[in-house]
Amino acid sequence: MWQAMVGLVSSAIEFFGDSLGSYGLGIILMTLVVRLILVPLTFSQNRATAKMQKLNPEMEALKKKYKDDQQRLNEETVKLWKEHGVNPAAGCLPMLIQMPVIIAMFTALREFQFGEAAGFLWLPDLAQPDPLFILPVLAAISTFVQTRLSMSHGADSAGGSQAIMAYGMPLFIGYISTQFPSGLALYWTVTNIFGVGQQYMVNGLLSAEQEREGESG
Repeated sequence: MWQAMVGLVSSAIEFFGDSLGSYGLGIILMTLVVRLILVPLTFSQNRATAKMQKLNPEMEALKKKYKDDQQRLNEETVKLWKEHGVNPAAGCLPMLIQMPVIIAMFTALREFQFGEAAGFLWLPDLAQPDPLFILPVLAAISTFVQTRLSMSHGADSAGGSQAIMAYGMPLFIGYISTQFPSGLALYWTVTNIFGVGQQYMVNGLLSAEQEREGESG
């Protein structure tokens, strides 16, 4: 099963790369195809994350009120989620789906035979790390921007676990991008840029929904 997924990714890289005359462009196009397929799930994830953040004050109030009664806290939490139409699982599903793709991409790029067409723009070899560290920096910055955008609803500041996500994850992504094939860093950067654009759209829709709710209330 796993080898089949790696083979599928390798075939996709080869197909798009040969069609466009560049494996770098092939990776970019394949990334966009994957993200477009995941748009409905990612949209649900973004909405679920925004709604969960909006409920943070009420969640904290419940924790204080039922700090000595875990069962009642769980019941009231589930009740609060149902009242606001929140499904916490929706925030994890797209990433769970993407992780096998990312791992398969890493394996495929490590084993892929680029031949004489291994270079792309300033990259001498897509199967090797970026020697100029441009992609790792772009991967880190795009991860930071996307994370901050996803926190813009219902969170006035990044603290605690949010601070780890906002600052720790970009640093981690930037670091591992210096160790992994530059083709993988290219995939991650493109998927983040796509995600930033999508997050802007989601934030706009959520703002419109909140305005309508305010007018109706």
